[in-house]
Amino acid sequence: MPTPPRRSSAPPQRSPQPSRGGARPVAPGRRRRPRWAMRAVTTLSVVVLASAGIGHAVVTSLDAKIARVDPFKDMKNRPQAGHGMNVLLVGTDGRDRISAEERRKYRLGGAPCHCTDTIMIVHISEDRERASVVSLPRDSYAEVPAGEGRKAHPIKINAAYAEGGPNLTVRTVEHMTHVKIDHYLEVDFTSFMKTVDVVGGVQICTAEPLQDSYTGLDLPAGRHRLMGGEALQYVRARHVDSDADLGRVHRQQRFMAALVERATSSGILLNPMRFRDVTRAVLGSVRADKGFGTGELLDLGRAMRNFSPSSSEFTTVPIGQLEYDVKGVGSTVKWDTAQAARLFRALREDKPLSAHRPKRQAVPVEVAPKQIHVQVENGTRENDLGKRVDAALAATGFRTTGRPVTAADRAAKRTVVAHDPGWDRSAKSLAAALPGSELRAVKGLGPTLKVIVGADYKKVRKVRAEDPTQGQSIVVRGDEAGCA
Repeated sequence: MPTPPRRSSAPPQRSPQPSRGGARPVAPGRRRRPRWAMRAVTTLSVVVLASAGIGHAVVTSLDAKIARVDPFKDMKNRPQAGHGMNVLLVGTDGRDRISAEERRKYRLGGAPCHCTDTIMIVHISEDRERASVVSLPRDSYAEVPAGEGRKAHPIKINAAYAEGGPNLTVRTVEHMTHVKIDHYLEVDFTSFMKTVDVVGGVQICTAEPLQDSYTGLDLPAGRHRLMGGEALQYVRARHVDSDADLGRVHRQQRFMAALVERATSSGILLNPMRFRDVTRAVLGSVRADKGFGTGELLDLGRAMRNFSPSSSEFTTVPIGQLEYDVKGVGSTVKWDTAQAARLFRALREDKPLSAHRPKRQAVPVEVAPKQIHVQVENGTRENDLGKRVDAALAATGFRTTGRPVTAADRAAKRTVVAHDPGWDRSAKSLAAALPGSELRAVKGLGPTLKVIVGADYKKVRKVRAEDPTQGQSIVVRGDEAGCA
């Protein structure tokens, strides 16, 4: 058996920060990360909540509230149209209508730059039964196409908005993805908070306390109903776990799924007055292209009455390199070319992003089982249980010692995963394979984790590592991302 790696030589096993709270140093040029969930939530609200089909007069009055832009002016040589509808969502940090008290309470200080910090493609299938949401990281390496006296040149994709507004943003996204954009929506912080408030809040669940000094988030473990300001803290927080940005993406996906669940199960779509209030809150802070109006809202309303969390799927464009240095641009995020091409082809062909993924028989975890060393101890009086657990973990890919031992206390009621604090990510991955197990930090335990099998042991679940920085496109369905 290979010798367990030393702590200094096993970076995947280490947590760069404590699992609760605390700020992690971020490399220069990578400080501001995509706060895309609140924009995605608002877009889904526009597309999903505006789908009740409650009458032309109500929808027409809402249509009049949308500020208009012309992002498609003089555009030529565009990608060929596919099936379904593609909405480009651009998020800004506008907060003009948020009170000074709320800004202090929810840590929204500083002047808004009115620049884009989020770019997403929301694809609505041609049969109007599925929504696919693809996030394009704001620091993505991009190439601005030549045109209007402008030479082609490299930028970070969010800089297209500052350089040429909605028009250049659409051009750049189409150039990079070869996906034709049908409609454009631009939203801000205000619409997010109002949307969550008007639906009566959104329920989220967390297995561990979440604390973030930057946003002021402070949630104990358990279930919570978050209103607008708290929800904004939840989706913006990036200093609450060891993988700050990946952890935030997962929380954002869960929140989006929970919002869709709230909207589709609470009667909002069937109540004209509540529907009107929700869409007023959303559309009052939205800018859209001239073509996104009453007809589109009514068409969606007639087609999407059966929309549900299981009809939605969320992913981020596959990343090939996180710190890709570009002269004159700085550190960027470079996409995995082959994987990204497959993802965008699925959008063009109106196919589910998850159509060819493995069935979720294996639980996704951060650290691959093959990287985790395990010693099994039998804490029960069932003599062969230790051997069975060791064999089951080994069959799932964990690097067990193959020599289970008997624990000093053979009256253990609950299965425990004991781990050195420096290997907390590995411990969480191992605990995911042992349903109901308890995590217990033990200083000085070293790189080998210990499983003390208790009387509650039932089975070992299959787990698999998912890493979006290695070219994989992780697709999460809405009903998989919400509270269990």
